[in-house]
Amino acid sequence: MLTAGSGCAGDNAASGAVTTITALDYYTDKSEHTQWGRLLSACGRSAGVRVEHRSVPGPSLVPTVLRQASARELPDVLMLDNADVQQVAETGALTPLSDFGVDTGGYSPGIASAGTYRGKVYGVTPAVNAAVLFYNKDMLDEAGVAVPRTWDELKAAAQRLTRPGRYGMAVSAGNTAESSWQFLPFLWSNGGEETDLGDPRAAQALGLWTDLVRSGAMSRSVLNWDQADVHDQFAAGRTAMMINGPWRISALEKAGDIRWGTAPIPVRERGQSVVTALGGELWTVPTTASPARQAKAAEVIDCLTGRDTMLTVAGQYSTVPARTAVAEEYVEHKPSMAVFADAVEHARARTARVGTAWPKVADRIHRAIQLALTGEKTPAEALAEARRREP
Repeated sequence: MLTAGSGCAGDNAASGAVTTITALDYYTDKSEHTQWGRLLSACGRSAGVRVEHRSVPGPSLVPTVLRQASARELPDVLMLDNADVQQVAETGALTPLSDFGVDTGGYSPGIASAGTYRGKVYGVTPAVNAAVLFYNKDMLDEAGVAVPRTWDELKAAAQRLTRPGRYGMAVSAGNTAESSWQFLPFLWSNGGEETDLGDPRAAQALGLWTDLVRSGAMSRSVLNWDQADVHDQFAAGRTAMMINGPWRISALEKAGDIRWGTAPIPVRERGQSVVTALGGELWTVPTTASPARQAKAAEVIDCLTGRDTMLTVAGQYSTVPARTAVAEEYVEHKPSMAVFADAVEHARARTARVGTAWPKVADRIHRAIQLALTGEKTPAEALAEARRREP
């Protein structure tokens, strides 16, 4: 088990007072880094400290944290993707937020479970997200197509919307965890589980994506698309519908000439409930040798997850305030976010069933997606192959 301790940088040697703390995240995009820097600085001021903010690329964040833990050089405030919290908590590198009185109440079960490891809460967040169906209103109106609510309706709509230079539907099906994240709502809403990829309901979900590609209603290029690529196809009018998250809204609004709408991800048959995969990051207090610095870090996190900051973050990124009551208030003033708020309220954490094994499970899922959509295997065979092979 890893333990860690920070040095005394930022502590007033004479008085023992903490004047500066450090924060680490993966917001390397210039605008995002600046926005989060301002939020951290504001919350630092409310806690009476200056926050030194650093960002590293997303794929290197967890390896960086584990190296820092071994070297006893962890930051005071740490942001993690919600699916990584349990993995890092397992090493002993995080401290339960209850140790410092952080408010962890008011979250939906899915959000709460994402930050919980062995019954203790290690991470909380100001805002979260989930995927929904985006559609081009003009394209659907022109084709006389209703917004699809079931898989059969989705396949029929995608087929009718497909024409030269345009596909009806797009998803991220690349060989990365993004495709696994997009696939989970289809799996879960159909009653399937990532713990049993041999279940026929899992093959049914993968079969939907396979059918869309085989019929020509979805480009085979989705095998190489991440969620940004999917958005670009939609914004350029090269696909009429897509699965994506609310962080794409600001770019769509800037596009100006697209009339778009959102709807819940279709289910296999009416009566099934949509269960989406929770997206977003959680803020944590690493295990260090300075309780005083940890206490200040906890104050900053309490500020980041307060009502006002939740509303600010949700407004900046078109995401959903994490606490249910704040989300309800947000939707009252911004009804267009109701679809996302409902998706988040019923979302499930990727670690809810498999815990720290999620990275391996995600790898198996996107490997199966690749095998099925290339036609190398049937959906059932692809899932069986993924189960047999270790990542």
